[in-house]
Amino acid sequence: MKRVSLGLLLLVFAAACSSTASVDDSVVDPSGELIQPGAVHLGDAPVTDRTRHVVSVAQNLYTFWDTGEQVYLDRAVDDSFVDNTLPTGRPQGPNGPVVASAGFRTAIPDLSCELADLYITGDTFTARLIFRGHFTGAYGPTAGSGQPVEFGAIDIQHVGEKRIVEDWHLEDNLTFMQQAGLVGTS
Repeated sequence: MKRVSLGLLLLVFAAACSSTASVDDSVVDPSGELIQPGAVHLGDAPVTDRTRHVVSVAQNLYTFWDTGEQVYLDRAVDDSFVDNTLPTGRPQGPNGPVVASAGFRTAIPDLSCELADLYITGDTFTARLIFRGHFTGAYGPTAGSGQPVEFGAIDIQHVGEKRIVEDWHLEDNLTFMQQAGLVGTS
């Protein structure tokens, strides 16, 4: 895959998000078990079984982020999974998201994940996410006092034969840290 500037990628994604879209019920698993995307963008691509599979993988991944329940991550991420934007201190592979989720849930026990936009491009999907909750736990040595937090993230996930084999992600950690009172806002 060609290397593309993350800034350029986010600019293109933001422009694409400004268009109106709806959820195509023919590609989304409507069961109450999985997170439902706010909008699914397919472009001019035809709806195929592969499209439905990629959407299902996305729904399972973000249900994991919404609930913290490992079963959804196991359905979404392959054993060969590689995080191409691995933060320092996080393990590579399928255990990386487990560690990240546990860390966020230590600080924000009521963390929820909204799958606001889902873009499907062949075997790759891009997601615009909104995380919400209250800082009632601890982040390092700092204890929260219940302040509300809301921050965004952009994910790009490549699905192999069955599950996600690699990803790129960018979270708005600065907004989270400012809202949680961990860093100043000026």
